[in-house]
Amino acid sequence: MKKILILIFITIISSGLVYALAYYIRMDSFSFALALNFMLMACVLTFTEVMKSGLNSPYFNEKTWEKKGQIYESLGIHFFRKLLVVTGWEKLNKKSKPVQKNPEALVNLYYRTKQDELGHLIIMIIVLGFNIFVAYKFGILKSMWLLILNILLNIYPIFLQRYNRPRIERIMHFIGRR
Repeated sequence: MKKILILIFITIISSGLVYALAYYIRMDSFSFALALNFMLMACVLTFTEVMKSGLNSPYFNEKTWEKKGQIYESLGIHFFRKLLVVTGWEKLNKKSKPVQKNPEALVNLYYRTKQDELGHLIIMIIVLGFNIFVAYKFGILKSMWLLILNILLNIYPIFLQRYNRPRIERIMHFIGRR
């Protein structure tokens, strides 16, 4: 019960923050799009950390159409990974979530890919809603920042998690057989 109340509280606070952001910053601006994405990242990270679900949904399993990551490679996932390194995001991320070379760390990393994907999926849906609203209210061109940042900050990170998770799973199976 306590966990549910905390999750409800986080949702209410997040909604209030989004409302304040929309009230004080023009919704058709780059600053709104950037602030919305990063504020939602903080809120959703808090939400998923408190939720601590097993994330055992079949959604997280590799699909046959993903063809062992070939679809993501054709969509430029390696370029996106290099972009993360160049911008310093990879270094910042590894500092907060260091990768270790042991089976327990791999299991944790595997879970984190699911948790991160869920977070980016939630944010993507919320930002898409704002994107549609801004396109309707102000025009498609005014909503482009929301669309571009949604692709860069949410869709490609989802692709990256879906690309990495099967690779981590194969390593875990290989280590398990040894």
